[in-house]
Amino acid sequence: MENKTGRSGLFIQGMRDGVPIGLGYFAVAFSLGIAARDAGLTPFQGMLASALCTASAGEYALFTLIGAGAAYWEVALVTLITNARYFLMSCALSQRISPLMRNYHRFTVGAVVTDEIFGITIARPGKLEPAYNYGAIAVAVPCWSVGTALGIMMGSILPARAVSALSVALYGMFLAIIIPPAKKEGPVALCVAAGFILSYAAAVIPGVSAMSTGTQTILLTVLISAVIAIAFPIKEEPADE
Repeated sequence: MENKTGRSGLFIQGMRDGVPIGLGYFAVAFSLGIAARDAGLTPFQGMLASALCTASAGEYALFTLIGAGAAYWEVALVTLITNARYFLMSCALSQRISPLMRNYHRFTVGAVVTDEIFGITIARPGKLEPAYNYGAIAVAVPCWSVGTALGIMMGSILPARAVSALSVALYGMFLAIIIPPAKKEGPVALCVAAGFILSYAAAVIPGVSAMSTGTQTILLTVLISAVIAIAFPIKEEPADE
């Protein structure tokens, strides 16, 4: 285990590496705050939601469902499905945890696994040191939470055109996430195309369109991901002896 000086140094390193992540989070969360404002959340509620759910896609789904008046179970299930990738990231990080690490460190580190924090953590050699993660979290999460709160406040002050532009910026962020992997991987492109087509179909087909937005999202997410996983399984590479 690291001594006190070592832990302090790791914490500072984490803060340093967390600065660019926090700046990016702030910009995205500001746009996300517009969606939270449209859902009727106050700045404090938006800040609390971002502090407890550090996931852009999951939080956007959360705010969208709240605005649509979805049931609690729909909100919980959609958020779980949207953030399911963090299970895989947590499993990867668990292989780097020292057996001597205490449970409260495991819980805290696991509770704030984001794509970016996972990336900088997994890239470090050796065992996972919680002090490093705490440093990154100390910068990234406040930027994410405050950005959402400011987005809600500014959404009530800015002109309607500016608010509309910020709302579009959030969709642009999601396009920036899905387009690069879709250009490289055929199954991903097929999955994205199926999502667009079936989402539109679900909105116009009688019977299906009567379902709530949350139920439609749950069914389509499970259906599309299951079909793509069966049709295009990932080939396992032989492990080295």
